[in-house]
This record gives sequence, C-alpha cells and structure tokens, in this order.
Amino acid sequence: MSAVTIELEPVTFGRAPQVLVRHGDLSAATFRYGSGVCGLTIRHGTAELELLPFQGQQVWRARLGGRELTMRSMFDEPQPTQDYLGTYGALFIHCGALAMGNPGPGDHHPQHGELPNAPYRKPQLVAGSDAHGRFLTLTGAYEHATAFGNRYLATPRLTVREGSTRLTARMCVRNIGHRPMPLMYLAHVNFAPVDGARLIDSLGIETIEPGRPVDPERVTTRHPTADADGWAHALQLHPAGGADFVRHRPAELDHALRWLVRDGDQDALGLALPATAEAEGVRRETEKGNVRQVSPGDEFTCTVEFGALDAADAVTMVSAMRSGALDG
Repeated sequence: MSAVTIELEPVTFGRAPQVLVRHGDLSAATFRYGSGVCGLTIRHGTAELELLPFQGQQVWRARLGGRELTMRSMFDEPQPTQDYLGTYGALFIHCGALAMGNPGPGDHHPQHGELPNAPYRKPQLVAGSDAHGRFLTLTGAYEHATAFGNRYLATPRLTVREGSTRLTARMCVRNIGHRPMPLMYLAHVNFAPVDGARLIDSLGIETIEPGRPVDPERVTTRHPTADADGWAHALQLHPAGGADFVRHRPAELDHALRWLVRDGDQDALGLALPATAEAEGVRRETEKGNVRQVSPGDEFTCTVEFGALDAADAVTMVSAMRSGALDG
C-alpha cells in the first residue's frame, strides 16, 4: 500500500472551499460552516460527503449514488458545542467511550458519552492506494483524561473509496491509564426514513408506514446474527429499488439498537446501531453485565460499514444475508 498523510490545521479552513487534494476521481476540500465549525468535503462520482475533522470526526452529511442518506433534524449545519443535543443531525456519530446511552437515575455522564463531539487537535487526511483501489481516510486522535480517573486514546478512521458508495468506519480505544477502565461504544448511523421501505435484518422484516408519526421515539434492542464471514447486515430496502445498509461484526459489537423518530422536527432511522450494550446508561447497563472492562495498555477495536446500495447490490446483500441465516 502507498499513502500520503496530510496534517489538517484549523487556520487553513476558510469560508470559501479550498481543494486540498485530488486523488484520481477522489477530491477533498476544506471549508467552514457559517457556525464556524470546520468541514471537509469529499467527492467522487455521484458521492459527496461532509465530515467534521475537528469535532467528533462525524459524517455530518452524505449524498451517495445521487441521493441524500442523512436524517432530517432541526440543524442545517453543525454547531460548535460538545453538547450532544445542541448540534444533532449527523449521518454518523461515534458514541462512548466511558459511557453511552441516556443517563438514568444515579448516572452523571453526558448523553452518549464524550466521543460524539470530542475535540480532535491534530486530524489527518490520508490519500492512498491498496489492492482495492484509491481511497481517502480521515483519522485523528482524541485523548481523554480525568484526574484520579480514566485516561484513554480514541483513534477513529473513516475511509471513502473511489467509485464506491460504501463507507468504512473504524474505532480504536486504548486504555493509556494505569487502572482498568469501563468501555461502552455505539455507532450512531442516522438514515432518512423512506416511506414504504422494508427494514430487513437477520431477525425479520418491518415496514415504514407512509404518513405515520413516530412520537415519542421508538427504540428496540436486537441481538444480530453473524453470517459465515462474521458479519451482520441490516437494510432499508426502498420501494423503487436500492437500499441503505449497515453491517458490523457481532464478535466486536454484540448489540444492535433500532431507533425511529418521525415527529415533525426530526425524521430519522437508526436502522441498526451496532453497540456493546443497550442505551439505558451506565448504572443500568452495569447491572445487566453489559459494561466491558479494558485493562491498562489494552484496546477495544471495531469496524462498521454503511452507505447506499443500488438495486442489484441490494438484492445480492439480501440473498447473502438470508443464505447465511439458513446456514446458521
């Protein structure tokens, strides 16, 4: 593999887009939202993504295969805050790592933990090529430390490949403290719900009913089944063909939450949110035995893939998923 790494600095992000790199059909440009948040646009073919390199390394928006995948929210652009609900509307958010979910009685952690809007001081853009072709990867490091508490280093990687409408997100959390630390993680993938779509995974099928509000939000827990290659899949199969999808490895993330809200202000589908636990907060999840422990020097890693499929690829993934379920 050959690759070039570009260090990203806030001073180079202005209001007018500036092309940073061209790599085959892939290009990346820096810009700054009206709110002041730094953004990185990656384009290739019919794909366009807006990433937040300094704020959580979120995928704020994604248009793949010529259509918008991202949920609708109150926020047209990200806001410069670490408050989870003060800037909510991204397609993809890392959640955790010491805590995850909604704080319950006796909890004192922020909603979904420290990672969603964590400040990344020195993000990097990697332009490279490997056996699968050209790619751009956004990465960085966030060090979390609390005096007399826990200390960890989070290193995400978001890879975009030339000619592909599939994104690969990886997270590594290393315990760099001197005591065992609790670990909770959730990959929050927020699609736009499609009226009449079928939601398909290894556990069954449901349909998004046109015009039916979902208020309050609905959250269910699923325990995904891996196929012969170790992957679990979930799809939002569109009535006109094509699909949105999420896939992950249950050996890494043994829970998957389904989240749906359609209340007039938010229109969002968490088709399958791969996670280490349910979302009831640290105290309740500890009681269930869902909070992991990471020893000093050890690390937690996971990979989640998500994005858009055309009609033919959607049929192929559904067939493979069903075949895997039968084999299992």
